[in-house]
Amino acid sequence: MPCPFCGAEDSRVVDTRQVGDAIRRRRECGRCHQRFTTYERVAKASIMVVKRDGRREAFDREKLYEGVRRACAKRPISTEALDQFVDQIENRLCSLGQSEVPSRTIGEMVMEALRALDSVAYVRFASVYRSFADVEDYRREVDGLLGRDS
Repeated sequence: MPCPFCGAEDSRVVDTRQVGDAIRRRRECGRCHQRFTTYERVAKASIMVVKRDGRREAFDREKLYEGVRRACAKRPISTEALDQFVDQIENRLCSLGQSEVPSRTIGEMVMEALRALDSVAYVRFASVYRSFADVEDYRREVDGLLGRDS
């Protein structure tokens, strides 16, 4: 693995850990002695996401991770928990056995899982995903989360 600092090809693994579906390796460069982290994952079958407007794009785990990370910002949720969360969503998508999945299906999976993980992150994600227009939309969502009728 080339060093991201000096480009040297010789690095050694100093620590290996299982993180969700990935193996996290802590490496040290043999030339500059800087440490860096790499992740190793099993390559999964490619899934195409069908967007609302009909466009198709390859499923991007990092895009999903960033969206969930933004929803969980400043919440007591660890990076490892976020990795596991995204792993679960990705595994559920793969288990559908479909080469194309509507973006709506992914959004609903994320919202269902976020609702169980953290209610604030859920409302944040829902506000973007469902394009809340005003405070009344927020109120209805929170009332539904709390089990109250609107």
